[in-house]
Amino acid sequence: MAEIGERAELVVMREAPMGVFLDAGPHLGDVLLPNSDVPKGTLLGGKVDVFLYRDSEDRPIATTRMPKVMPGEFGYLEAVQSTDVGVFLDWGLPKELLLPFREQKEPCEVGRSYVVHVYVDEVTERIVASRRLSRFFSKEEPPYIEGEAVELLLYGKSDLGYKAIINNEMSGVIYHDSVFRRLHAGEKTDGYVLKVRDDGKIDLSLYPPKQYLVEELEEKLLRELEARGGFWHISDKSPAEEIYKAVGVSKKAFKRATGALYKQRKIVIGPDGISLAPR
Repeated sequence: MAEIGERAELVVMREAPMGVFLDAGPHLGDVLLPNSDVPKGTLLGGKVDVFLYRDSEDRPIATTRMPKVMPGEFGYLEAVQSTDVGVFLDWGLPKELLLPFREQKEPCEVGRSYVVHVYVDEVTERIVASRRLSRFFSKEEPPYIEGEAVELLLYGKSDLGYKAIINNEMSGVIYHDSVFRRLHAGEKTDGYVLKVRDDGKIDLSLYPPKQYLVEELEEKLLRELEARGGFWHISDKSPAEEIYKAVGVSKKAFKRATGALYKQRKIVIGPDGISLAPR
């Protein structure tokens, strides 16, 4: 049985001047797919892959377009219109998505984008957005292991660091002292689980666990030294910002990698930079 907020493959039941009607099951009945969305070659009895939502008059309607953020997901959407019931967000469909006033932590401005959770209201069956994100985080025990690669959506800052949504289900923190580039709310990035604490809180990093990072850096530094003729004017005395710009990692990680290469007698560390060790 098809439901509002879902993607479904539905059978074409009949044609009408405004489009075709699809069989969405006993709950929604026959749902209109407007002419502008009807694929070429669509036939009675054929099937069409559609997304189901409600139009401006609260009637079930189908579209072959998919929203930027599906119900049950978090995303970053732009506010495009303000009304007396809330702001409307551009989510890629003809009818914009309502972010009601009650679901705003503070007033939202047209032209700005916000991290929201999209969901189907159980009472009205309308698809709406919320900025009260913590309500939608999973309350289950974190399923992650230390070092696990995850997908992150940044959504805010705290005194500790940057808050991020993990794999569209839980929240964690990237600490300020481990970040060496500008981050912003709405940014999607790969990350790693550093630690799952006893209280269920999750520490995150933008960089792989130490052992993998050092091995990758070792190879990267050796390749770069070869390309530069055996010498690179960068060392553990260089500013952290310069190291990140050149190598893309923290100064601490850089020092671990160069230290490991030095112990392997593959490089020489001098006051002005690093060089390949004589063979």
